[in-house]
Amino acid sequence: MTRPLRTLAHEAAAPLIGRCSFPDHGAPLSCAVSGGADSLALLVLAVVAGCDVTAHHVDHGLREDSAEDAQVVAAIAGALGIEVVVHRVNVGAGPNLEARARSARLGALPPGAATGHTADDQAETVLLNLLRGAATDGLAAMRSGPRHPILGLRRAETHDLCSQLGLHPVEDPTNRDPAHLRNRIRHELVPVLCELADRDIVPILARQARLLADDAALLGELAATLDPTDARAIANAPVSLARRALREWLRCGYPPDLATVDRVLSVAFGSTRAADIGSGRRVRRSRGRLCLDPALEPEPGQPLGPQDSDVLSCGPGVPD
Repeated sequence: MTRPLRTLAHEAAAPLIGRCSFPDHGAPLSCAVSGGADSLALLVLAVVAGCDVTAHHVDHGLREDSAEDAQVVAAIAGALGIEVVVHRVNVGAGPNLEARARSARLGALPPGAATGHTADDQAETVLLNLLRGAATDGLAAMRSGPRHPILGLRRAETHDLCSQLGLHPVEDPTNRDPAHLRNRIRHELVPVLCELADRDIVPILARQARLLADDAALLGELAATLDPTDARAIANAPVSLARRALREWLRCGYPPDLATVDRVLSVAFGSTRAADIGSGRRVRRSRGRLCLDPALEPEPGQPLGPQDSDVLSCGPGVPD
C-alpha cells in the first residue's frame, strides 16, 4: 500500500525544518508555488511546519504549455490536502519582460505570500544588487522570515527533497535564458567566483547579507527618530541617518536614488531653496521646514518632462 505524501513529507523534511523560518503552528500561510523544485519544497515544508497552507500559482501565459504547470501544482497540492488558487495574468511580449512578469506576479499574489527563495537565490540577489549599485539595504537582499522561510536551505536540498518524495518539478526553460541578467549571474558569475575563491561563495554571500540586514535594521531604527521635515535636524544628523530618513519620506513605491536624496539634503543644508525630485514633485525649504510639493497634473497634451521618466530610477532589486 502506497504511503500518503504527507506522511512521507514529515520523514523527508525532518532534517531541514529546523533551518526554516515558518510562522507558528496553525498560522495561515499563502505560498507562491510555480511548480519548480524550490516552490514545491516550500509547499511540503510549510505543511510539515503545521501551517494552514494555501497554494497560489500564477500563470503568466508566456509559454504555450504554461497551463500544464498549474496542473502539476494542483496534483501535488491535492496529495498534500492543500487548496490551490490559480491566478492568470497577461504580461505580453516586450521590453523588461522579467521585471513586468515579476510585477504582475506580485500584484496577483496575496500580500505577504511566502516564496521558495533559497540561500543560492540570496547570493545571486546580493551580486545582482551590487551590480546595480545598491547600498546597505540592497546588499542585505532578502530577509529571513515568514515571507522567505526556506532562505537557510540550499537549492540542491530542495531538489533532493522533491526527489525523495517522487515529485517531478516543472522545468522552466526561461531559467537558462542568458537574456536575463540573473541567469548569467547564476550560471556564469557564481561558478567563476567559486573557482577564484577556491570555495563555495554562496554561504559567504548569504552571511554577509545577514550581517548587513542587522546593520540596516539598526540604522533604520535610528533614522526613524528623525523628523525628515525638520531641516535643522536633518542637517545636523549623521549623513547616513539623514539620507535614510529622507529616503523613507520621499519613497513612492520604490525608494528614490542617491542623487535625488542628496539634492534634498542640499535643501536641508540651505545650499539651495528647492530641489526637483521627479514626477513633477519638488522639495522646498520654508521657515526651517522641508515641504514636499505634490505632483502637478500636466496640461492636456503636454508631454512629461525628463524628470518624470527618471524619478525613482533604482527599480526593483529582489526577485520573488
